[in-house]
Amino acid sequence: MDYLYSHAAKYFMERVLGLVQIEEFDALEMEAAPISCSLPQTDPGKDFGSVCDAIIISDIHLGSENCQARSLCSFLRSIARGELLTSKLILNGDVFDSIDFRRLKKTHWKVLTLLRKLSNKIEIIWICGNHDGSADVVSPLLGVEVADEYILESGSKKILILHGHRFDEFLDSHRILTWIGDYAYLLMQKLDRTHKFAKWAKRSSKIFLRCSKTIEEKSVRYARGKRCSAVCCGHTHHVGSETTQDVHYFNSGCWTELPSTYLTIHDGQIAIHPFDHELVRDDEDLELEPSCPNERDAQEGALVYAAP
Repeated sequence: MDYLYSHAAKYFMERVLGLVQIEEFDALEMEAAPISCSLPQTDPGKDFGSVCDAIIISDIHLGSENCQARSLCSFLRSIARGELLTSKLILNGDVFDSIDFRRLKKTHWKVLTLLRKLSNKIEIIWICGNHDGSADVVSPLLGVEVADEYILESGSKKILILHGHRFDEFLDSHRILTWIGDYAYLLMQKLDRTHKFAKWAKRSSKIFLRCSKTIEEKSVRYARGKRCSAVCCGHTHHVGSETTQDVHYFNSGCWTELPSTYLTIHDGQIAIHPFDHELVRDDEDLELEPSCPNERDAQEGALVYAAP
């Protein structure tokens, strides 16, 4: 049955979403794309022996079925415990999948609780994404300000951080096709829990690659106009970097795939790190701690806002 599903999905993607034809799909090595980094990829705080100027994560999509909330809780705890040292945590867009809080699970509420507690220890900056909704509604949940973009000064460099959706022309012009593509991608993730098939499909899509390149080029041009040496985006869920130009481009990936990824910035240097999901302990306490005095009231208030 899985064989039939995979080939049906492959046919759908090729005919409808414009994927590249690959004859020997079953023999294909579906490995993640190479990652360009300036710093070590494991235990960054310990490796260079000092505090990061910032850690960037993006595209958490709380409320979605493929949100890796349990792993994110473990990641946030490592920051809270000082195992991963940073002065700032930057949430680069799409913290939520939608403002319909009925979709949030226990672990999703736990992420909000941990972020709110962490904001008492370090500065948290939330960059608004296309899924996040009104900043006036969502920012009180974490007790942090929401911005459209942020310029970080690290070492002698200025680094622009923005979500990137403002440069996504396809999203604005083809909302129905975008929804179909998102649904097909979620289906592929359900069929293959390793997410290799879904990631291969995304990286084989002519439309996706064209959109990702457009976002990269326009964000680099925009950062150059602001006299920044690098720009960090999210939105595409496609982790990677391009450092051959005068303005370097980085994408922090997402927390809806395996492995999830994040960026560290230290003394002007940016590095990409994969999160090891095997480090998540089964005995970690994930009991729900309401992120507001009355969680039910918060959900009901969100539902009122989300209603058309």
